[in-house]
Formats: sequence, structure tokens, C-alpha cells
Amino acid sequence: MDLALRAAAELAGADGVVPGHELARRQDASYGFLVAVLGQLRASAIVRSVRGREGGFMLARPAGDISLADVIRAVDGPLALIVGDHPEQHSYAGHARTLQDVWFALRENERDVLEKVTLAHVASGDLPSEVRTSAERGRLEGIRVLRRR
Repeated sequence: MDLALRAAAELAGADGVVPGHELARRQDASYGFLVAVLGQLRASAIVRSVRGREGGFMLARPAGDISLADVIRAVDGPLALIVGDHPEQHSYAGHARTLQDVWFALRENERDVLEKVTLAHVASGDLPSEVRTSAERGRLEGIRVLRRR
């Protein structure tokens, strides 16, 4: 998922076709693994390949029309799976019974961010304000945790 997001963001910030070897170099990735990931993105109509001497990869549609959730679903499937299943497929007993609600809330929050942020946001560095605010809270919490160690 990480490489798919990085490659898609790199393509979003590019002007035109990017050769696969160049894309792998820019993201410090294995060319073979990158091509496999791009194949998954191509199958989901997120990227397209261009053959020939000037060939490579490019986004199949405008970066502003492709959410991060689209990219993740293309390579990993549905969001917020629990042990490979949807939260609806699990129920819990006793004191653990509310875990299913936690999984529903996690999926909803994950979706909220990933559906809202597009490749254009990432490539431009201009994230939606609520995502920037949430990221700053998360960054500050991470700093507090590191200082406690």
C-alpha cells in the first residue's frame, strides 16, 4: 500500500509520462515490485501505461479525482478489515462485545480521511484543513510519547 500511494503521488506531481525505472529511482523502490504494484493500479484504472521509447506510466484520470482510498482499495481491497474479514462478519461476547463498534468507528474515520484526500492534495502538499489539523494533533501526540520514553 505504501509504495502504491508513493508511486501514485509521484505520478500526480509529474508532467506527463514517467518511465518505470525513473519512478522506481525517485521512490527508492525495487523496479520489479513497483511494476507489480503499478499493474494492480492499472487494473483498477488509476494509472495507465504508455508503450514505446517515450513510454512509462501516468495517471489514468485527473489527480483530483483519485482519492487515497481508491489507491488503497486497488492494492489491498476493502478498508478496515479485521483478520481479513469485514467488521460485519464478526460478533463478540462478554466484555468484548463492543469491539465490533470500535471496528465500525475505525473504518468510518479511516474512510473519512482517505476519501477526502486526493492525489492532487498530496502532490501539491495542500491537504484539506481538517486533515492538517488532525495530522498536527497526531504529530504532537507522537512527540509526547517519544519524550516519555
